[in-house]
Amino acid sequence: MKKKIAIVGASGYTGAELIKILLNHPYFEITTLFSSNGGEKIEDIYPAFKGVFEKEIKKAEISEIAKHDLVFLAVPHKTAMAFVKELYGKTKIVDFSADYRLNLENYENFYCPHIDIDNLKNGVYGLPEYFKDDIKNSSLVANPGCYPTATLLGLLPFVDYIEGNVFVDAKSGVSGAGKKLSETTHFVTIDENMFAYNPIKHRHSIEIKEKSGLDINFVPHLLPINRGMMISIYATLKEDIDPIKILKEKYKNEEFIRIKDKPVDIKSTAGTNFCDIFVMKNGNSLFINTSIDNLLRGASSQAVVNANLMMGYDANTSIPKIAYIP
Repeated sequence: MKKKIAIVGASGYTGAELIKILLNHPYFEITTLFSSNGGEKIEDIYPAFKGVFEKEIKKAEISEIAKHDLVFLAVPHKTAMAFVKELYGKTKIVDFSADYRLNLENYENFYCPHIDIDNLKNGVYGLPEYFKDDIKNSSLVANPGCYPTATLLGLLPFVDYIEGNVFVDAKSGVSGAGKKLSETTHFVTIDENMFAYNPIKHRHSIEIKEKSGLDINFVPHLLPINRGMMISIYATLKEDIDPIKILKEKYKNEEFIRIKDKPVDIKSTAGTNFCDIFVMKNGNSLFINTSIDNLLRGASSQAVVNANLMMGYDANTSIPKIAYIP
């Protein structure tokens, strides 16, 4: 019998990507879609689902959500913790927000007061290449953000060899900002344009810093593309190393890490769960270059990997591997 799956926040981009992945999953069945208000039909929001997957979105109520074997919370921070506080122990949860990714001090300094402090200790950081065993035994997984995912997968193998500040130059497609229209994401603003936003002070910087233990200077940029993410990391080495050898050894058993022999590009990972990584050094200067799909590896497909692990299935079941062509 297939496991009953709920998606809360189904009308967003990441909710739609979850549906696309789960429709082909051999062990999961999307039983119910939820949103804050309900009443909409998923095929009306996304006409691509017409005739393929048609379902009314219900108003999110704890008693109904708790009837499922696992729930994906594709909702903003603060909203997520309100759900988790009531749901924890009743169903397994993959949370897309930042509510359980950070320690209390960092969270409250960068986000808002936390209303579910007791469950902070129960949340496992959902970066599968590093926390697979913990994820398998968890009922609450904090799915990493797209910027931290792309940065940490490139950076973590070299943490012990780096000294001083690390500079992260990050670039993302517009879908990373979500569906809500703003001046920044308005067509007239972003078309044929590129710019930095919230440099140095962006709240994802603390997530990268907390998980790596390094001093991070993080500068995100918005690209005039729908999806995709590229990270360039600049660091100083404290000893001579062979960075390619280290990278290959670290990820030799990881199906969704591809080590490239030239700088990465966005199209090769768009539509997949892959993280492509390129690395080189010049003396004691280290350059790390990564690419992911911000909506998939940076959100929905990584969430399904975590759900697979939590439910005892092969981690890579139903996970997309073929990039969009062209």
